[in-house]
Amino acid sequence: MNDQDLLDQIREFMEEEQRLRDAHSAGDTPLDAVERQRLRDLEEHLDQCWDLLRQRRARKEFGQDPDEASERPADTVEKYWQ
Repeated sequence: MNDQDLLDQIREFMEEEQRLRDAHSAGDTPLDAVERQRLRDLEEHLDQCWDLLRQRRARKEFGQDPDEASERPADTVEKYWQ
């Protein structure tokens, strides 16, 4: 996966997340359990994609092969400070 692929994936996840939030923000209906879980999953996937993109860019900056960057587990990237 190259940087553009990652950015496209990030965009797709963000659009889905926004659709879920928008569908319930205007009305009185809260997210159901499946939607809440999907939001959590999207947030994790987004964090992993951003982390991988940062790794790739850092590797390029320091003359290393960006394709050697690898996706880290969600429980690892979820613990990072923003």
